[in-house]
Amino acid sequence: MKTRIKTILVNLELMIMSIIVIVPVSWIVLSSFNKGTSLATSTFIPKQLTFENYRRLFQETNFTTWFSNTFQIATLNAIISVFLILITAWVLSRFQFKGKKQGLITLLILSMFPSFLSMTAIYSLFVNLGLVGKPLALVLLYSIGAIPYNVWLVKGYLDGISMSLDEAAYIDGSTKLTTFFKIIVPMSKPIIVYCMVSQFMFPWMDYILPNLLLTGDKTRTVAVGLYSMITGNENSYFTTFAAGSVVIAVPCTLLFLVFQKFLVQGIASGASKE
Repeated sequence: MKTRIKTILVNLELMIMSIIVIVPVSWIVLSSFNKGTSLATSTFIPKQLTFENYRRLFQETNFTTWFSNTFQIATLNAIISVFLILITAWVLSRFQFKGKKQGLITLLILSMFPSFLSMTAIYSLFVNLGLVGKPLALVLLYSIGAIPYNVWLVKGYLDGISMSLDEAAYIDGSTKLTTFFKIIVPMSKPIIVYCMVSQFMFPWMDYILPNLLLTGDKTRTVAVGLYSMITGNENSYFTTFAAGSVVIAVPCTLLFLVFQKFLVQGIASGASKE
């Protein structure tokens, strides 16, 4: 009897959580097909479907430019940050050196602070470097900012790979870098995919840093560009904003579906300690 009640409660909880997640998402998707520009006057189920919001999104705004900017930043960020994270985690996992423990603790502490806390210092630094208004500023910031938290995760994964594989490679005459690229990297595919996907996704959702560092409509990311549609006295294109949100969600959702197996395996393995 207790088992049955527990099962019912678990199923009820899952149903409630599903409703909490699905209803807002469904509202945004359906609102993108509503007539007019205000979400306040739109209904959950549109009385008449229209693609006017999507037409307005692509023809009357610079959405394609914003999308292209974000895609380029996200791609470069995923490649650079994963390389830096993997190299750093490999060194911390495989080598012993003075200050290693203190370095790990420092990384752990740094991962607790969000990057926007240092916005003033970051802006001043990039002004002096001449990077304000350039997408490269965000690539550098995202790539470096990804190191503290992800290094701990990747190190946990690499610690689970037996050192005997490295030692066997060294006996056969392999160098440390060769061992890293030919043994460690292929065996770390799940955690690499997890880090790459998470870092690729981050620029699509971040608003604060792009709004601070990028100037002008042509250099905006999608988060800043879409938000500009619903701010100000004359901007109230909420349904167009919803259409843009749907367009962004499609490739992101597909990305998660394709790499779902690696994402679950990577984060589960990286979180375990032996």
